[in-house]
Amino acid sequence: MNSHIYEGLFFGSPVVVTPWKIIGMIGALFFASRWFVQAYYSRKAGKPITPRLFWVMSLVGSITTLAYFVFSPKQDMVGVIQNLFPFIVSAYNMYLDSSYGRKAIEARRVAQSRSVPSPASALSGEPAVE
Repeated sequence: MNSHIYEGLFFGSPVVVTPWKIIGMIGALFFASRWFVQAYYSRKAGKPITPRLFWVMSLVGSITTLAYFVFSPKQDMVGVIQNLFPFIVSAYNMYLDSSYGRKAIEARRVAQSRSVPSPASALSGEPAVE
């Protein structure tokens, strides 16, 4: 994973590309592009919102950049700490979002079951129990 894929100049500066650098770049792109996703959904809703995709992209970006900082020859503790905390927050927010989604589905199911008459009462002509 440390072999050089590309060595050359980029705007006059030396550049070395390795598989680990590609993994780190993918993580950075995921982490940065989540803001475009958030802006798109907020514009669509007409108010600031944070969609679940934002948190998924945060987790993917954090995991891939953590892998880069932990397993690449760079092994930079600043990068590990910098990406570990967003990972924890993103995982917690995904948990909250999932819990809220399950509770909302259950509340809708309960509300629908109370407003729909049972088949027996519909046949007997009895009013639905509220």
